[in-house]
Amino acid sequence: MRLAPRSLFSRLVLVLLGGLLIAQLVSFAIHMHERGEALSQASGMQAAQRIADIVKLLEPLGRAERQRIVQVFSAPPLAISLDRRPLEPQELGAEDSARAALFGAMLRRFLGDGRPATVAVTEEQAIQPPARMKPGFMGPAAHAPWMAPGAAMRFGVQPGFSFVAQVRLSDGSLVTFDSRQPAQIAGWPYRLLLSLAVLLAAVIAVSLVAVRWATRPLNALADAADELGRNIDRAPMPEKGPLEVARAARAFNTMQARLVRYIRERTAALAAMSHDLKTPVTRLRLRAELLEDGELKKKISQDLEEMESMIHATLEFMRGVESTEQAQPLDVMALLESLQADAEDAGGRVAFKGSIARPYVGRPQALKRCLGNLIDNALKYGKCATILVEDDNERLVIRIQDQGPGIPEAELERVFEPFYRIEGSRGRDTGGTGLGLSIAKNIAQLHQGTLTLRNMKEGGLEAELTLPRQ
Repeated sequence: MRLAPRSLFSRLVLVLLGGLLIAQLVSFAIHMHERGEALSQASGMQAAQRIADIVKLLEPLGRAERQRIVQVFSAPPLAISLDRRPLEPQELGAEDSARAALFGAMLRRFLGDGRPATVAVTEEQAIQPPARMKPGFMGPAAHAPWMAPGAAMRFGVQPGFSFVAQVRLSDGSLVTFDSRQPAQIAGWPYRLLLSLAVLLAAVIAVSLVAVRWATRPLNALADAADELGRNIDRAPMPEKGPLEVARAARAFNTMQARLVRYIRERTAALAAMSHDLKTPVTRLRLRAELLEDGELKKKISQDLEEMESMIHATLEFMRGVESTEQAQPLDVMALLESLQADAEDAGGRVAFKGSIARPYVGRPQALKRCLGNLIDNALKYGKCATILVEDDNERLVIRIQDQGPGIPEAELERVFEPFYRIEGSRGRDTGGTGLGLSIAKNIAQLHQGTLTLRNMKEGGLEAELTLPRQ
């Protein structure tokens, strides 16, 4: 099973959309990371400014007044304590030393008087209060037995990290600030996601148009090459568009012109040779009539008749290849009935089934030659012919069946080769030249149709001519 698309259009779209999607995901990840860092720095700066302001407020006050101020300002996300022990050295070597150093630098800058400050960073989970306490409790919870030191007032919130800062006042008192910074996962940047989605949709639409525009000349070139096989005289491709496309179209038109010139030269040469042979054949026939030996005269006459038949078939073949007849609406039913009458006048048996609803646009003489050859073959090798007609809006199908011995399966395609004859079924006594089916197939292709042969199960051969309606 092939997972990769097979068309060039699908592959280009897949590559473009895959690369765009990866770029969008990487850009979104970088944005989210930088957004988190920016929010972290902004919240840390606000916390440092608030701590510095509270320190300056507590500095001139007495212990009792400080306690009351601490109770007022100690509220989530900032917890303040006046009786916490100094941080231990192992606590100072906290989990995020870079973040602690940055926060410490901001705090010292806001304090502005060279006051010593110690900072540590701790990662913590949310702490839920016991059932008897309300989330809005604002008392000195640092002394509650259920709460760890430094976790005062930090409950009912999402997990995050905390800046623990200790600042010593001028009288030696140690003030501990526990500022909790929530993890930056609270909100998704919906506007950014919407912008990325709109950009992705726009680029997808532009990519589809661009890829279709880029691959359209290839489709046109493929169609032209396919049509060239059926009609060598097709109109040249337009030599316009991008430089590469125009160059490819020009090369294709040059190739077509060379093929047309080669075929016409070969056809003209063969037709001239076949026509010129008529004169010596006619002279030989006249001289054969003067022979007294009856047996020799009969053999020479048979050879001359075979030569004339081959010359006539070759000329017909050349006319089929180099047809200049114009297409026109044609009553195919009348044509078939005419061929049926001609065959019956010559002693053949031809049956007819089906009907044709409307005229077919084609070359009358060429189609008459094609159908005539097929009917002649059926009568010659199958003793009788049955013509079946099927017609619809898309195609016209004509089947000619006989009751002959058929053709070996391996020979069904080879019999379309010029001058090819099957031993046994096509002997010289029948007068066959091996060009009838070649002419018929060339005419079918001239009408952009197909001619196929198949052996029927009940015996006999069926020739199916399929002509598409324009």
